[in-house]
Amino acid sequence: MLYLTGYELPSASLRSPNRFPKVNTLDHSSNSPVLIGGRLSLDFLNELKSSNFSWEELLGFLLLTRIISSERSSQLLSLPKYDPQSAASLLGKAQRLHESLGETFHALLGKEALSPKWIEPINEVLRITEGHDELLDQNGKWSLEFVAREGGLAWLLAAIARSAAELLAEGPSARLRVCSNPTCGLLFYDNSRTRRRRWCSMSRCGNRHKVAAFSRRHAAGRG
Repeated sequence: MLYLTGYELPSASLRSPNRFPKVNTLDHSSNSPVLIGGRLSLDFLNELKSSNFSWEELLGFLLLTRIISSERSSQLLSLPKYDPQSAASLLGKAQRLHESLGETFHALLGKEALSPKWIEPINEVLRITEGHDELLDQNGKWSLEFVAREGGLAWLLAAIARSAAELLAEGPSARLRVCSNPTCGLLFYDNSRTRRRRWCSMSRCGNRHKVAAFSRRHAAGRG
């Protein structure tokens, strides 16, 4: 089943055929960044900091968030060589989606109106998610699966677009936050009980702030 809002692998029935030879797999098994956004769409912005990211960087994010498997990433890595038009089309959609999410989320943080032109790249991806639920036989066991009406690489962006749409639909009540560290800028969804979370993570920015504040107080006391 394709989970449109989580970090899960699409089922084999939704993946494109293995038309491309394997090349070196993108490796995120070690030294992988910790995802702190709490929503797939926020991590899409946090990890790919510029909308001018490369094909390899896009695949790296899809692998990191388990939208694709290591095997699938090794196949897709060579797509620009064997099907440059398809690769360019997906990369362009992903870059436009990234840019629109940056505009919409920062407008939401500033309680500003959302421009329809920012929303269109999200809807462009959502339109391809038309399909239906169907009972499928998998080795003698029936399971309920979501079957897409059409295949294609744009499905790889569907979970990101759906995640963004659900967050934006919450409107001003969305618990969207930006890290209080002025040099950080990472976005996150505040799931804390008090709804007063300030930092992208304590290890990344929170503890540094505490150490810096302690040092300032200590220096002031000696003065």
